[in-house]
Parts: sequence; C-alpha cells; structure tokens
Amino acid sequence: MVAPDPVGEDDITKLIIPDDLPGEPTLKAYIEAKVYDKDGHVIQHHRQPMRSPTQFLLALMAIPIIGTYQGPSTNVAPSLLVNVLGLPSQQSVYSSTSANISWDFSIQLGSGTQAFSLTLTSLAAPIANGSGAGQLYYNPVTTTYSGTTIYIYRTVINYSSTTINVTEIGLTASVYIQFIDTNNKVQVYTYTYLLTYDIFSSAITLPPGAIAMFEVALSFLG
Repeated sequence: MVAPDPVGEDDITKLIIPDDLPGEPTLKAYIEAKVYDKDGHVIQHHRQPMRSPTQFLLALMAIPIIGTYQGPSTNVAPSLLVNVLGLPSQQSVYSSTSANISWDFSIQLGSGTQAFSLTLTSLAAPIANGSGAGQLYYNPVTTTYSGTTIYIYRTVINYSSTTINVTEIGLTASVYIQFIDTNNKVQVYTYTYLLTYDIFSSAITLPPGAIAMFEVALSFLG
C-alpha cells in the first residue's frame, strides 16, 4: 500500500513566503521521499512544500544576484560573504590575485525535531552513515537542473535490523574557496553550511532492508 501525498500539486507551487510583493524574486521548493521495501515495492510516498531556508541559503543565492566581484584594486571580500557566511575577509596580500567560490550540495537526514531559526547550523539528531542500529547507509548525492530548478537527490539504505524513522531533513552545502597564498601557492578552504531545515509532517519509516530516495527541489524565478 502506498501512503498518499499529504499535499496536492497546488500546494507544491506555493511560495515559501506567500506574501511576497509583486515583482520580487520568488523561491519555490519542495521535499519528497519514496520508500521501497526489500522487494522493490513502494511502501510510502511523501511530498510537502519546503518552508525553511536559512540565512546561508539566502546568502548563497545572493552571490549570483548581486555579484561578489571586487575589481583588481582590492583583495577584501564583500561584507555579505564575511558577515553572513563567515568567510575570511582577505586571503592574499596580492591585489592582483583572486579567490574563486564553488559549492556542492548534500542532503542530511535526522531522527529529531527542533524549532526553526535562520541561524541553524545542524539537524537536531543527525542520522549517521553506517549499517548499525539507528544508522543509514548514504549513497552519493545526485544533482541535476532543468531551466531554473535544481534537483538534489540522495538514496539511503537501512542495513540494520531495526526500523528507522526519519523526522527531519536538511539541505547542506560544502563551499570551497580557492586562492593563492602569500607563498604564491594555490590553497583551498572548505566550509559547510545548513541551507534548509524541515520537519516531515509525518515520519518517513524505513523498515530493515528498505531503500528510500529523498529529493529537495529549488526553483528560483526573478
């Protein structure tokens, strides 16, 4: 038996913040989970709007919108990167060099709950990667895009002998800063951020041997 979606297609298309002003950029997002038993049958299908972007997602979104290029006359990072993301304000004493920013997405699952805050940095009770009791085996993340929508997928497997309930989900990102240091050598610094945090309206249940696919979709217009 497949559990019905808790929301319809019309709900999925609602904005995270429904009272945006006309002409403002809009962010539409949803999270989805499908659970398969050990025989490959779908035993649970859940989808709901994603409601809780943190300040770190908003900061990353701002990078391509407002730009972070400072020009050849300065080697000091814009205040957005320093004050919100906590990145170093200066990587090199050479004004002729530059720093590059790139990032990878990931999905973290948890078994707890907590109140949402723009400054959240982790899930309440992250589920560890493994095959022991209370652990899930995490497969690599797949990221695709179509038009203005980014899709992030992650499949997990319950190799343990106990049932695991997933109650929270977070979209994370590893941000890489590449720069040339004072010795004229390339360096890479890595930072990790929690971009979104949501609690499932009903727990995603993985019995022993079950496989689950989790998806976070982000669509930005404007």
